[in-house]
Formats: sequence, structure tokens, C-alpha cells
Amino acid sequence: MERVDRQRRRLLGAGLGLGAAALLPQTVRADTSVKGQLVLYTSQLMRDAQQTAAAFQQIHPNIEVKWIRDGTTQLLTRLRAEFAAGDPQPDVLLIADTLAMAGLKQADRLAPYRDAPADVLPKQLRDHDGYWYGTKLITTGIAYNTAAPHAPQSWWDLADATGQIAMPSPLYSGAATVMLETFTQHPALGWKYYEALARAHAIAQGGNGGVFRKVAGGAKLYGIMIDFLAIRAEQKGSPIRFVFPEEGVSAVTEPVAILKTARNVPAARAFVDFVLSLPGQRLIAQQGMLPARSDVTPPPGFPKPNQIKLLNLNVERALRTVQSDKQRFASLFA
Repeated sequence: MERVDRQRRRLLGAGLGLGAAALLPQTVRADTSVKGQLVLYTSQLMRDAQQTAAAFQQIHPNIEVKWIRDGTTQLLTRLRAEFAAGDPQPDVLLIADTLAMAGLKQADRLAPYRDAPADVLPKQLRDHDGYWYGTKLITTGIAYNTAAPHAPQSWWDLADATGQIAMPSPLYSGAATVMLETFTQHPALGWKYYEALARAHAIAQGGNGGVFRKVAGGAKLYGIMIDFLAIRAEQKGSPIRFVFPEEGVSAVTEPVAILKTARNVPAARAFVDFVLSLPGQRLIAQQGMLPARSDVTPPPGFPKPNQIKLLNLNVERALRTVQSDKQRFASLFA
């Protein structure tokens, strides 16, 4: 756990210039009734993970948060190794996508928390059995550099952008995996869309951060990527724009869940309560992402959630096909 301890020292030290007191209103009361250590595995961006942990500890000063941040795929690989060794470390997960949580639920690795304050969440953002709860809405659309000759409106507009497309790989990114499964289930997109991207020599590597850097820096004019990276940067004057294509978008909800093997269930439940609470959801908006709760104002540059056309995903079908689909994707973009 040395790596986790180093992260915690950074969090409680400089905190990237954002002390815990600056993250939540002073009217939020501390709860000292829950104690002990909480181990969190999260795929949040490093800065957001630090802010989330610091804000949680502001409310729960007697809980020591230890956390590991990595991509969803890497965290799941780590978890599988820990399960095999009989020593899973995390109490709670805050990772990118519903598909990953559904797989863990299917494998009997999660504990239900049916008393979570989730009544305000849309039904599609929570598990009907109470095993996981979406905390935000992160869509995947098209980003383009303002130097691009055309502003895309449709997914198919990228088919003609030969040599100018970057995209994340589902071998690394949870959001890219959800997009893959969503698109291959959609009759107007399907594998023929990925084949068109391959013919256009799209580069599929790593995660969304790398795509953002390529498009914002002008190395590529178009990118398939998650919304908030581009919208945040646009608000700060970066030459990048984000489009919700007319066919619709896939989305991840960064669900939170408690492991069946959690060592500190009260602290894990307190964390779930926090990320679903008004203070926790307002923090998400302050971080520049769409919160799951409809009673929280979206950050600048975002439409309201009900203005976004979401493509349907059959999770049960996706769980059956995801491994073979990843192999087909890897062959297509080798």
C-alpha cells in the first residue's frame, strides 16, 4: 500500500492548491460517528480523486481515506489478481462504467446498499437491486480542433477525415468499452462504423486524456472522447469544441459500489451517501462534469441531461460479447 500512502500524503498536503475547506460549504456539518480506514479504488482523474477524498474527509474527519487511482481496465485487472489471492483491498469502488459494475455483480463481488439516498437518481442511473449507483453522466462524443475544416454533426462525418482521427481504446478505457458495446448493438452504427474508422486510419490508443492532448494540441483535428475534458478546456480558451452527434451518444455514469469483502462497511456506506448527496453532487458540477442528480445545476458549457440523446445499451448482452468484441476491435485497429 506504499503507493496509496504517497497519494494520501499528497492529498492531505498541498492538495493541488485546493484545501478541503475550500471544497464544501462551511454549513456542512462534520460527522465523527464513523471511524477507521476506507480503501477506495477509483478511475477519476487524479485532481478530481484528490478533491473527492478531501471533501469526504471534511465531513468524516475520523475516516482515513487510502486510495488508488487508475484506468477502469487496470483497476479490474488488479482486483481480479486480488480476488485470486483471496485478499481484495478496496472497501468501495468509484469506477467508470456500469458494464464493469454489472460484471462484478454477476460474479457476486458486490454488496447491496438499498438504503442509499438514491431516490432522486433517474432509474437508468442505478441498479434496480441496489448494488451500484451512478454518480454522474459522462458521454462520449466528437471533439474537434477549431482549425478543422468542418464541424462534425454526425458520427459518420468522421469517415472522411482520413488520418486525422484519434480515439481511446476499449482495451484501456471503460468509456471506450461502453461505446464499443453500445455502438455494436445499434443498427445504424454497428461494426460497419468501426470498420469505416479503421479505413480512415483512426489511431486507437490509450485513454481519453491522450486523445484530448492530440486534438487540443492540433496533432489530430478530430477525436472521439468523453465530454468534460473538451468542454472544460473550451471554457478555458483551448481551441477545442465538443459535439453531441445527432445519432446520439454512449455514456458512462461512474457508478459507486461497495465490495462484498469490504472491511469497513459503515465507512463505505458513508462514502456512497456522500457522493450521492447534494454537497457531493455539487462538487461534481464544480469539477466540470454533469452530476447524476437533476436538482443540481450543470456546469458551464453543458446541456441539461434531458437534452442529451442517449443510445441504449443492453448490459446483459454486452457482458456476453465484450471479450470477443475487444478482440475484434484489437484486430481491426492493429
